[in-house]
Amino acid sequence: MNVQSEKFEKLPDGREVQLFTLTGNNGLEVKITNYGVIVTTITMPDKNGVRENIVCGFNKLENYLSKKYLESYPYFGAIIGRFGNRIANGHLEIEGKTYELAVNNGPNHLHGGKIGFDRRLWEAKPYQADKVVGVEFSYLSPHLEENYPGNLHVRCICSLTAANELVLEYVAETDQTTVVNLTNHTYFNLTGGKENILNHELKLEATKMTELVEQIPTGKIQDTKNTPFDFSEFKTFAKDLNQLPTGYDDNFVLNNETGELKYTGTLREKNSGRQVDVFTSQPGMQLYTGYWIPELVIDGEKKFGSYSGVALETQHYPDSVHQPHFPSTLLKPGEKYTEKTIYKFSLL
Repeated sequence: MNVQSEKFEKLPDGREVQLFTLTGNNGLEVKITNYGVIVTTITMPDKNGVRENIVCGFNKLENYLSKKYLESYPYFGAIIGRFGNRIANGHLEIEGKTYELAVNNGPNHLHGGKIGFDRRLWEAKPYQADKVVGVEFSYLSPHLEENYPGNLHVRCICSLTAANELVLEYVAETDQTTVVNLTNHTYFNLTGGKENILNHELKLEATKMTELVEQIPTGKIQDTKNTPFDFSEFKTFAKDLNQLPTGYDDNFVLNNETGELKYTGTLREKNSGRQVDVFTSQPGMQLYTGYWIPELVIDGEKKFGSYSGVALETQHYPDSVHQPHFPSTLLKPGEKYTEKTIYKFSLL
């Protein structure tokens, strides 16, 4: 196992970006850049030993910066923060003080604002230990960046283990009370991008979800049993799609408010034989089947488009700041925010 770094072009302001390659023992390889802590590729073999990239991403930095990509921005592979998912009307109140955040998704604030953690350049420190290689990324989000209060020190430790696990650990500390909800926005396509994800099968431990009206929770937790949102047994995304005109973009409740690392579910694709098991300490997971992913022309070839990838975003619930009975996203001085998610890759 090893970790290597290379130059990944420059940002328009001249700052150099790095790309790190984490190589495992069993044909698994993960590439991550310190621009937005973006997972650009995850290469793994299929049941016949054919190695392919199983996530949506680009080989060049310029594609992540292109106007066409950012116009209908799907956040391929990036870290999301300060606050993943939506805050209703961009309205945030903390300890009696009001902060108006960017409204960048209909009437709501989404994924940290106009320039969230996904478009920042992070410090990066690669490391290698027994049976694990990785990179520790760190970023200081200054007070009132995107109008969030507090200087927030954030670390994201991304590692690849000998057991074929991609481990994402988040740590954050603040000097003023603020809100934090970090996640990763990798889109999986276990066919290696040869087909869309509608024949992928998903099974979840979750039996409940947050009721959403126009993507904002009402505060009600509802059962998923015998609904299109029932993933208690493996089923394809296509199965109930006729009831969901834009597919899935919903927050599942994982019955995990104590912050233990727990098994959450499995995504699999039978033709390739690939599967991904998800473990997390987070209380929720946004399942997004990528209806709004744009079709792009990359090096003369049409790529991506609706349902070209599925995101399994482990997180706290959307709009938690307005629902006191949801698991809290408040972080106070002297406290430490810590969350962990593991994607474990294997063959059926």
